[in-house]
Amino acid sequence: MRRAGGRARIFPTGLGATALVMSFIGLPGQGAFAETLNSALARAYSGNPEINQQRSGVRAQDEDTTNALAGMRPKAGLAASIGPEFSTIEIPSGRTVTGQRAYFADEYLGKPRSATLSVSQTIFDGGRTQSAVRQAESGVFAARANLGVSEQTILQNGVIAYMDVLRDTAILALRKNNNAVLEEQLRHTRVRYQFGEVTAADVAQAEAALAHGRSDFYNAQAVLQMSGATYRQVVGVEPKRLEPAVTIEKLLPRSMENAVSLALVEHPAVVAALHQVDAADEAVKLAESALAPTLAVGAQVSPQGDSFMGWTGTRQFYALAAATLNVPLYQGGSEYASIRKAKEQLGQARLRADVQRDYVRRCVVFAYAQLQAAKASIVSSQAEVAASEKSLADVREEAKVGQRTTLDILNAQQALLSARVNLVIAQHDRVVASFAALAAVGRLSVRDLNLNVAEYDPTIHYEQVKDKWFGLDTPDGR
Repeated sequence: MRRAGGRARIFPTGLGATALVMSFIGLPGQGAFAETLNSALARAYSGNPEINQQRSGVRAQDEDTTNALAGMRPKAGLAASIGPEFSTIEIPSGRTVTGQRAYFADEYLGKPRSATLSVSQTIFDGGRTQSAVRQAESGVFAARANLGVSEQTILQNGVIAYMDVLRDTAILALRKNNNAVLEEQLRHTRVRYQFGEVTAADVAQAEAALAHGRSDFYNAQAVLQMSGATYRQVVGVEPKRLEPAVTIEKLLPRSMENAVSLALVEHPAVVAALHQVDAADEAVKLAESALAPTLAVGAQVSPQGDSFMGWTGTRQFYALAAATLNVPLYQGGSEYASIRKAKEQLGQARLRADVQRDYVRRCVVFAYAQLQAAKASIVSSQAEVAASEKSLADVREEAKVGQRTTLDILNAQQALLSARVNLVIAQHDRVVASFAALAAVGRLSVRDLNLNVAEYDPTIHYEQVKDKWFGLDTPDGR
C-alpha cells in the first residue's frame, strides 16, 4: 500500500526570501531551459557510464546460457595434414658367403596427405547439460537483479547530486545576502562612530563579521563547484537552472513494517541473492553428473594418400560409425571433492541470502528514521527562522535607543543566517531521504518514478542470443 504524502519543496521563509528563491532558478550565466529532477534522473538512467557498463555485463552473462546449451548440440571437426616425409629401413636377409649378416635396405621419400572429418552427437550426459543450463539461467536472472541494484544506486546518486546543487546554490545566495547586510551594518556603524554613538571596538567587530562572512561565501562557492562536478559525473551535463524538487513520500509504503515486508521480497539485492542460491543448487547437480555414464554417437571419414607402409602413390579411405558408452568408475576422487565443494558453496549462498535480507531490513529502518528526522528538523528550523527574524528585528530596535550593542546585532544576524542554512539543509535532507527510503524498499525505478525515458529491457538481448548456433557479431553489430 502507498499513501498520499505532502509535497515538500525547498522554500525560504521570512527575511531574505527573495534572494533564496532566486537561488533556485539556476546558476548565473547558464542556459535558459530549466532542468527538473525527473529530467535529470532520465539523463542519468540513459547515459550514465556505470549503468551502461552493468548492462554490458548482463549481456555478456546471457551468453552463458548459449554456452551451456551447446552441451547437447552436435559437434563437427575437420583435421588435415600434408608434408614431406623421409624414412629408411633395413631388414635382415641372411648372411653373406663370408658369414657376415646381410640386410635388405630401402628408403622412402614422399608427401603423405590425410584429412579427417568427425561428427558426434551426445545422447545422454547424465543431466550435465540440463543442470548447466538451469545454472546459467539463474546466473542471468541474478545479473538482471544486480543491474536493478545498480540502476537504483545511479538514480539515488542523481537525486543526491541534484539536491546538493540546489542546497549549495541556496546557501551561497544566503551568504551573499548576508554579506550585503553586513556591509550595510558596517557602513551604519562607521557613521555612528563618526557621531560618537559607538566606539572603535564596534567598528572592528563589524569589520571582523564582514571578513568572516566573505570567507564563508568563498567556501560556499567552492562547495557549489564540487557539487556541480559530481552532478556532471552522475547526470552527464552541467547543472543548469535546476527547478525545486519535491519529496516522493506518496510512493512509500504506509508504514515502516510494510516497507520491510516488501523489501524482503522485492528488493533486487534480495532477488539476486535468491537466484544465486538457485545457481549454487544447480552447481551441486552439475558436479554430481560427473558420476553418471554418458552415451554418444559419432562418425569419422578420413581419406589418406602416400601413407600406407611408406608406399608412394598409395590411397586409403577410412570410415567409422560408432556409439560410445563411458561409465566412470573411479577418477582419483576429484569428482567427490568437487561435489563436496559445491555443497559447501550452496550453504554459503544461502547464508549470503540471509545476510542480504538483514542488510536490506537495516537500510529500510535507517532510511525511514532519516526521513522522520528530516521532517522534524524542518518544523524546528522553520520555528527557529521565525524566532530569529523576530529577535533580529527587536535587537535592531533596541540598538536604536542604546539598549543593544553592535555585537548584539551581529550575533542576531548570524543566528538568523544559521537558522536559514539549517532550514535549507533540512529541506534537502527530506527529499534525499524520501528517495533513499524508496530505494531501500527496492522500488526506485524508472517505472515507479514515471520517468520520461525508455526502460531498458534485458530480455531482448537474451532472446536474441539464447538459441543462436552460429555468428561472431553481437546483436548490435559489434
